[in-house]
Amino acid sequence: MIDQILALFTAAMTSASGGTAHKPSLVAPKPAKHAPAPQRVEPKVPTAASKPAPVKTPPVAAVANPANDAVDHVQQFYAGIKQVTAKFRQSVTNATFGQAKDSDGMVWIRKPGKMRWDYYAKKKGNKTSTKKSFISNGNYLYVVEHDNKQVMKKSLQKDLMPVAVSFLYGKGDLRADFNAELDTSKKYGAEGEIVLKLTPKKPSAQYQHLILVVAPDNYRVTQSIIIDSSNNINHFRFYEPDFEKAQQDSWFEFDEKSVKDYRVVDADQQDKDGGEAPAKPGTAPAPAPAPKATK
Repeated sequence: MIDQILALFTAAMTSASGGTAHKPSLVAPKPAKHAPAPQRVEPKVPTAASKPAPVKTPPVAAVANPANDAVDHVQQFYAGIKQVTAKFRQSVTNATFGQAKDSDGMVWIRKPGKMRWDYYAKKKGNKTSTKKSFISNGNYLYVVEHDNKQVMKKSLQKDLMPVAVSFLYGKGDLRADFNAELDTSKKYGAEGEIVLKLTPKKPSAQYQHLILVVAPDNYRVTQSIIIDSSNNINHFRFYEPDFEKAQQDSWFEFDEKSVKDYRVVDADQQDKDGGEAPAKPGTAPAPAPAPKATK
């Protein structure tokens, strides 16, 4: 469960970010057109008092890394981000079967640690409804499955967030935990976009690679691709990000007693017991209305 939570956190705030790449210029010195004829020089016999002059080694110039430069801009951008609202499309590809499943929805993010992902389902008459939600107030995360009438609760305080998430709140250091390079495979991103491939310095089951596609004009990350250790791909595309649109505090809260006849499962207790935790049926009226779907 926590792996899925962290994957969502990572992808969430990458709906906008910054980065710019500079190509290092390495110019070799030109040889002289005409070399003077060598002159005979009689060798000097060193005396006991004479000492060879020390040889000075020229300093080695640091070679610029355009990928690290882009990561620095991403980190700086997120340090100033307060909130974002965006549409998204998620494509999950199973490496074993090669099948991709697409989902559409809206995401709301607000620092520190608040988020809401609403996955939409279209019913008859082209009416949009919410089939699943990930709701977090920064302390707890709830996975609300309306189709199954089930709620999964997970504490975020008991799990240490990796830097792939903490940098979104101005903490952590991406370059300290990831090796960055520019991806030139042209598999992701459009012509002219910056594609960053981040590889964890320490092995991780959650991330084999994290790929960010950055628009060069305003440094917004248009795509976020998470490739896990089994080569499964979790691909997010973000549209119409809005950093000023008003957000209500209630959107990031969830009352366990607000869902009638829903099965509520405590994931922390489940992990502690090493099995399935007892469910807690809801008893209160229906929950407060969710944010309206944007067509």
